[in-house]
Amino acid sequence: MDKKLKIMIIDDENIVGKRLKPALEKTGDYVESFEDAKKALERFNSEPFDIVVTDIRMDEIDGLEVLEQVLSKSNQTKVIIITGYATVEVAREALAKGAFDFIAKPFKPSDLRAIIDRAAKRSAS
Repeated sequence: MDKKLKIMIIDDENIVGKRLKPALEKTGDYVESFEDAKKALERFNSEPFDIVVTDIRMDEIDGLEVLEQVLSKSNQTKVIIITGYATVEVAREALAKGAFDFIAKPFKPSDLRAIIDRAAKRSAS
């Protein structure tokens, strides 16, 4: 995969973006991290991203709402849901609404990277 990806991370826990951003940038991809979903969506509206990684449980706007708003703006963008509250119901709902995949916290950045790589291949085909 030669194309550099534009990846957006949205998680209201500061540590998540701090850990994931450098790990994902190692492969040369461009990564922006947000703790505020509203700001993230404003940024997305001005410039779409290839991949959006969003936490499901956040205060003002939750991950399912982020998913819906992102997909309504760009059907090319792949949305990956991350959560510390993984349940089959939440996973099923997220996937039914169009999420590309779902990963439960805690996870290794390499696990997320594998999902991102799969999403990028899907976008390219």
